Amino acid sequence: MKIIIVGCGRVGASLAETYDRAGHEVIVLDSSTRAFERLSSGFRGEAIRGDGTDEDVLRRAGTEGADVFLALTEGDNRNVMAAQLANEALDVKRVIAKINDPVRATAYAELGIATLCRTGLMMDAVDDYLGLPTAGLPGMLAPTGHHGGAHGEHHDLEAAGAVGGAAGAGGAAPAGAAPGGQVGGANPAVPGGQAGGDPSGQPVSQAASPAGPTATQEV
Repeated sequence: MKIIIVGCGRVGASLAETYDRAGHEVIVLDSSTRAFERLSSGFRGEAIRGDGTDEDVLRRAGTEGADVFLALTEGDNRNVMAAQLANEALDVKRVIAKINDPVRATAYAELGIATLCRTGLMMDAVDDYLGLPTAGLPGMLAPTGHHGGAHGEHHDLEAAGAVGGAAGAGGAAPAGAAPGGQVGGANPAVPGGQAGGDPSGQPVSQAASPAGPTATQEV
């Protein structure tokens, strides 16, 4: 399967490594090159620096027609915006957005986006360990609704509180981030460890990475 992951935090990096070892084609995006230090030197997928809520960035990263899209940044808003693009504009087969707020997770599922609610998962895990009845908050919600079109979807999501949002790991680059993609060495996905270039087509800068031989590119 071709799997796109937006957000190279602990969850995103762990899933990227797991799917990569299983032989899937994995592409992970994050706005910060430092996030890719979480990937091991044996990671064979692609690590791309870019904004996961930008449709052009997602297209250049190869998202269109992918089998799976996982929005796993730390921002609920960014996750649902990225998931909406994958679901409605980029024809991804299965899309999941990580949403921390249980109320919003339910609302987005009703609007047609599968959601993973960390709050519900953690509450159930704690209750189960303590031998208490679970809270009943679902950790994974399948989409139960559908949008009629792109304009209608943006309107519905904004009404649900999706637009306006908190920056997450897959969003705008943090202060002090390197202006170009970071390269730590050779990687089979990027010959010679070369970065893929910036949006203008110019090659991005290269620098040694303390994480080892994970190649990144910027789109």
